[in-house]
Amino acid sequence: MSEIIKHECGIALLRLLKPPEYYQVKYGTGFYALNKMHLMMQKQHNRGQDGAGIANIKLDPEPGMKYINRYRSNSSTPIIDTFKHIYSGFNELQKQHPDRLKDVNWLKKNMEFTGEVFLAHLRYGTFGGHGVKNLHPVMRRSNWLTKNLVLAGNFNLTNVDELFGQLIELGQYPVETTDTITILEKIGHFLDEENEIHYRKYKKLGFVKREISDKIAKDLDIRQILVKAAKRWDGGYTIAGMLGHGDAFVMRDPSGIRPAFYYYDDEIAVAASERPVIQTTFNVKADDVRELEPGHVLIIKKDGTIENVEFITPGPKKACSFERIYFSRGTDKDIYQERKRLGKYLAPAILNAINHDLENTVFSYIPNTATVAFKGLIEEVNRFCNRVKADRITELGADATPAALEKILSLAPRVEDIAVKDVKLRTFISKDSGREDLVGHVYDITYGVVRRGIDNLVVIDDSIVRGTTLRQSIIRILDRLQPRKIIIASSAPQIRYPDCYGIDMTKISDFVAFRAAVELLKSNGLEGVINEVYKKSKMQQDLPKEEIVNYVKEIYKPFTAQQISDKIAQIVTPQGITSKVEIIYQSIEDLHAAIPEHTGDWYFTGNYPTPGGNKVVNQSFINYVEKKNVRAY
Repeated sequence: MSEIIKHECGIALLRLLKPPEYYQVKYGTGFYALNKMHLMMQKQHNRGQDGAGIANIKLDPEPGMKYINRYRSNSSTPIIDTFKHIYSGFNELQKQHPDRLKDVNWLKKNMEFTGEVFLAHLRYGTFGGHGVKNLHPVMRRSNWLTKNLVLAGNFNLTNVDELFGQLIELGQYPVETTDTITILEKIGHFLDEENEIHYRKYKKLGFVKREISDKIAKDLDIRQILVKAAKRWDGGYTIAGMLGHGDAFVMRDPSGIRPAFYYYDDEIAVAASERPVIQTTFNVKADDVRELEPGHVLIIKKDGTIENVEFITPGPKKACSFERIYFSRGTDKDIYQERKRLGKYLAPAILNAINHDLENTVFSYIPNTATVAFKGLIEEVNRFCNRVKADRITELGADATPAALEKILSLAPRVEDIAVKDVKLRTFISKDSGREDLVGHVYDITYGVVRRGIDNLVVIDDSIVRGTTLRQSIIRILDRLQPRKIIIASSAPQIRYPDCYGIDMTKISDFVAFRAAVELLKSNGLEGVINEVYKKSKMQQDLPKEEIVNYVKEIYKPFTAQQISDKIAQIVTPQGITSKVEIIYQSIEDLHAAIPEHTGDWYFTGNYPTPGGNKVVNQSFINYVEKKNVRAY
C-alpha cells in the first residue's frame, strides 16, 4: 500500500521433540531452537514493527529453578534488541567458560532461553499503547506448573465488554478491559477449573499432592479448556499458548479470519502466521506445511503427542483476503500466483481506459509490494500485444516486408520505474504546516521516460484506503511528468466498511470510498438516505449483536462502483493538476476469482463473518454522523 495502515501481528511457536543433546550432536549447536526462533521472527518482520517478544519454557525443571523466561522489546528495532539481549549472556559465557556452551544440560539449568518450548510474537499495534506491557507474550503466573499460562496472538475481539462482564460474573476482578487480558483471564479461569477437577479426583483416590501434580500435567484437557473459554468470543484470532509444565497449543477462529500454519516431524513441532516462514526456516516443502483449519486447535502435549481437533463449530470460511492482497509475504507459492491474477484481471479495464493505445502508454507501480500484481498485469497486456501483432501481420499478407514486420513485432508495453520511495523521508509530523510539502517529496520521480502531453501513465497500487497519500503526494509527483492521463489502478476493490478483526481501519469517515458516496448522495439530492441510515442504526444500537443489520450498505446502493470511482478520482485530484486523473478498482467478482480460497471481503462488501462486525459498522456510522472521531469498538 502506498498508504501505511497497521495490521496483522505474527506468531511463532516451536517445540523440540527430542532431548536437547540430540540437537547438539546433529546440528552442532546448543542453540538450535533459539536460532530457529530468531529466523522465524525475522522472516515475519513484515507483520509487526511496533514490538517483539519471546518466551521459553523448560521441561521438567528442578524445584527452585526458573523455568519460564520472557523478554519483550518496543525499541525501533525490536527483533535485533530482543536477541541482542538474549545472546549477551551467552557472549559473556563465551569469554569466561567457553566449554560450557557445548554442555546443553548445564545451559538448561543455568542460562535463560535454553528450554524446549518457545513462543514469539511480533506486534502491529492497531489499538492500545506501544509500551512493553502491551507486548506479547503475556503471562498468568502461578506456583503450580500446570496453572502457568503464556499467550501470544494475532487477534481482535468485537465483544470485549460482554466478555469482561462474564469475568466479573465468574467472581474475577480484572484490572484491564483489553481483549488480550480478557482472553488471558478467560483461558486462565478454565485452566484453573480443570486443575481443580483433576486435583479433587486424585485426592479422593488417595494420591499425595506431589503425585497429583504429575498426574494433572498428563490429564489436562486443553481442548475442553478452550471449548469453554472461546464459547462466546466474537472476532478473528490465531492464538498460541504454553502451559508451565510444557503443553502447548495453537487455536484458530471458526471463520478462519486470521491465518495459521503448522508442521511437525519426529524432531520438532512448529507453527507460524505464514507458510513460507516454516518452509525457509526448516527447509521443508510447501505441501508438508499444513494450514490450521478454522475452529481447530493444534495441541502438543508435554509427552510429545500431537493432535489437531475441533474446539468450536466452524462456520463458512472467511479468511482475510487482505492477507493475500498485501499483508502476507508474497513468497508463498499460492499468494504469488493470486497477486499475479489480481493484476491480470485489471488489464481489460486499464486497456479500455487508454483506448488500447500501447504505443503512448507507460506502465509502472507504487509501492514495491505491488510488483507481483504488476507482473500479472504486464503479462496480460503482453498477451493482448501478441494478439494485436498477429492481426497486423495477417493484414499485411503479401505486403509483408522485414521493415514492416520489425515495426509490428516491436510493439510491447512500455514498463518503467516511475516513483521510488525515499526511505530516509518519514512523515512523522502530523499537524505541522510544512507537512504537506514534506509528504510531497516522499517519492523520487524518474524524469524523461514519459512524453509530456502525449503519454498515458498507468500506475498500479495494492489498495486505496483513505486517498490522502494520493492527493497529497503521489498524484502531484506523477503530474510533474505532465502525462496526458494518469490512471491509478488498485488491485483491491473499494474499501467501504471498517475492519474489526485486526486491521487498523476502524473509522468509516476515513475511507475515500465512503466520502465519495456521501458526496454523491448530497450532489444528487439524496441526503435523506444518510438520515434514514442513521435512524435505523441508532434504533438498533442497544440490540444484541446477533440482531443488528448492516444498513450502511444503503449509503452505496444508489450508485454504481464506476460512479463512486469517478467521484474518488475527483476527491484525490489536488488543485493545479494538469493531467486527467482516473481511478480503477478491482471488482468484487475478479477478487474472488483471483483469491478463491480467501473470501473474507467485509471491508469491501459489508458482509461480516461474525455478528460483532455488524455491531461495529453500525457504531462507526453513528460516530460519523455524531461527529465523534473515535474507534467503533
